[in-house]
Amino acid sequence: MSTQSRLSVNVNAVAVLRNRRDLPWPSVTGMARIALTAGAKGITVHPRPDERHIRKTDVADLTALINDEFPSAELCLEGYPSDSFMALVEKHRPAQVLFVPDDPTQTTSDHGWDFEANDTLLRTIIASAKSWGVRTSLFVDPNPEEPAKAKAVGAERMEIYTGPYGACYDDPAAAEAELDKVIATAEAGRAEGLAVNAGHDLTVANIPALIERAPYISEMSIGHGFVADALIYGFEESVRRFRRALGEIK
Repeated sequence: MSTQSRLSVNVNAVAVLRNRRDLPWPSVTGMARIALTAGAKGITVHPRPDERHIRKTDVADLTALINDEFPSAELCLEGYPSDSFMALVEKHRPAQVLFVPDDPTQTTSDHGWDFEANDTLLRTIIASAKSWGVRTSLFVDPNPEEPAKAKAVGAERMEIYTGPYGACYDDPAAAEAELDKVIATAEAGRAEGLAVNAGHDLTVANIPALIERAPYISEMSIGHGFVADALIYGFEESVRRFRRALGEIK
């Protein structure tokens, strides 16, 4: 089995817990360090305008952590391409930026881009990110028509929204139908020459079926499911559990 990880741990939920008190713990960078030491590929954060979980200072601290201690790891900034978000990307130059079409009030990302309505915006922000040396990824719905649109506006990667698949945790037949959509979208992305990422409501239970059919997936960004698992098993062991689900380690 490959020892190269595809797991990017989203630490937004760590920041939510920290922000309940005016205290520095749990430490976002401290938990990120544990995840990276245990073998995660990278860290994902989604700084929102109201800083209700990840703060701008967290982005600076995580950038420093990776640059100083884990130079082979990756930081992914996820967010809607507002002026303030683009300024963060330009300042910190993460390995990857995932552009999502979120309204600031959304609880979480829950749909892909409307490419026709946002064509000019997407072309502009992707060109900017590329000029800063940042790899670009676009959030897409599980629909095989979407990858060609992502490719047309200049994206290098796409992240397939796997929420509908994850939501079928108690309905195997529905899960299989949703997985078929994810795989069809992933195959369409490959055909377009896009690298394929996946994220949303992925768990140690539903990852194996996905990775078996799409072993070429470059990255899985996992936050809520990972932190829920870590409350039981601990951050370090949960990295190993998810990497086993990905078929990376025994």
